[in-house]
Amino acid sequence: MTPAEWDALRLSALVGLGAVACTLPVAVVLGYLLARREFAGKALVDAVLLLPLVLPPVVTGYALLLLLGRRGALGPLLRAIGLDVAFTWRGAVVASAVMAFPLAYRACRLAFEAVDPRLEGVARTLGASRWSVFARITLPLARGGIVAGALLAFARSLGEFGATMVLAGNVAGETRTLPIAVWSLLQAPDGLAGTWRLAVVAALLSVGALLVGERLARGGGR
Repeated sequence: MTPAEWDALRLSALVGLGAVACTLPVAVVLGYLLARREFAGKALVDAVLLLPLVLPPVVTGYALLLLLGRRGALGPLLRAIGLDVAFTWRGAVVASAVMAFPLAYRACRLAFEAVDPRLEGVARTLGASRWSVFARITLPLARGGIVAGALLAFARSLGEFGATMVLAGNVAGETRTLPIAVWSLLQAPDGLAGTWRLAVVAALLSVGALLVGERLARGGGR
């Protein structure tokens, strides 16, 4: 692999880890709340959280650009605090996190739904606080699904193209992740060999993450 291809691989890994770090805590909290609480409009909230899964990635990226771009709704505020998002590595992380969130959230919610609420009820009757029950009973029992959600989010981030391209652009060494590097090589007359190399690397990484995630989801983390 060429230095530029290694840069794309390194950037994809960092963006994927950043996306998981941004996504997983929110997915755990919302997954738990929607698994354990009933409230008016719950189905609508669930649909909104899963929306990036069904929207075209380019549409999601455009919405993020309208929100976070330099002339977007939050652009002036972000610039005032010295935080540029559009066409930076931060934009790549945000785009990947938004696109990966539905997978992490869904995995976490299913993991919490699989935990028997009677176990939590028994702990509460024995005097354990709500936080103690969550930290010592619910979270460990849902661990496998949560880890699976993290791996699925990472794999989704590795393959993210549309939203990242719109929000972060194609800046070599800054926002050119594996999928964008593959697209760039496809435009070059002599880029076929590099395209194949990066495509194989991306496929191996994604399949590996999916297989591990599936095993953890089925095995409950054992």
